[in-house]
Amino acid sequence: MPGNSQRRGAVRGSKKGPSGGSGGQRRKGLEGRGATPKATERPQHPAHKKAVRSAKRAAGTGARPGRSGGAGAPRRPKGSSEIVAGRNSVVEALRANIPATTMYVAGRIESDDRVREALKMATSRSIPVLETPRGELDRLTDGAVHQGLALQVPAYVYAHPSDLVNPEMPGIPLIVALDGITDPRNLGAIIRSVAAFGGHGVVVPERRSVGMTASAWKTSAGAAARILIAQCSNLTRALEDYRKAGFFILGLDMDGDVQLPDLELAKEPLVIVVGSEGKGLSRLVGETCDQIVSIPMSSAVESLNAGIATGVTLYEVARRRSL
Repeated sequence: MPGNSQRRGAVRGSKKGPSGGSGGQRRKGLEGRGATPKATERPQHPAHKKAVRSAKRAAGTGARPGRSGGAGAPRRPKGSSEIVAGRNSVVEALRANIPATTMYVAGRIESDDRVREALKMATSRSIPVLETPRGELDRLTDGAVHQGLALQVPAYVYAHPSDLVNPEMPGIPLIVALDGITDPRNLGAIIRSVAAFGGHGVVVPERRSVGMTASAWKTSAGAAARILIAQCSNLTRALEDYRKAGFFILGLDMDGDVQLPDLELAKEPLVIVVGSEGKGLSRLVGETCDQIVSIPMSSAVESLNAGIATGVTLYEVARRRSL
């Protein structure tokens, strides 16, 4: 037989007729797919994800009925949640009943009394416990010394400044407003004093002021769970609103025109404004106050810590109200 037909394995095709087609796949592939969808309509596009986030924010953080802009704007949590890192810090945060959403534990962690206590408290409070690789813990804590233990604390939900004006609250209204306080431990100590001496709440400005961090929660020793903390966009306007509601505004400053023992407004509805240790009250806030009150001290001490000064003032107001 001619050619290589005698070679083992050679096969000569003898079938005639049309060969199999692609089933129309090539023709369909050449057809147009219509107009390109908008970026916001494509699930994997960043613009679509941004639009979804914006829609969720609009649905979940809309303004409260009957309230609008300025000092009356509703306060909502800002930013992401906070991470408390380190065995001692986590245990102290849990002991202080700080709200937590998740506890992270490094895989193959060397257990000690602190780890066992943290796990016990988290379990009793139904806080999810996740075993996490150490590399992921490093990322979550931004490189902090976490010792294999971290706690996620959600953003604080602030009250509205007008929520502190509540005629159903017991006693004569008493509010503390902070002007330029940036140390969370001072905020925690002030919250604790407000709870101890019958105050109704604390107001913090949205900018250039400390907020409710895990450190503030811890220093308050649980008082933050019982006291309203409100946030305002403009402290001066918030103070003016309180004055319209019948409050007297008292500012604490070393150069006050009235000394604390001579205070005659203790039995009136009060807002006590506390300034920073370094700068004191800001100019506009000072001009808004009805009185500037000072605490008499010996010449050996120039000024008091903001938290201590607030505690002393609240004690004196509570003492006078009890007479």
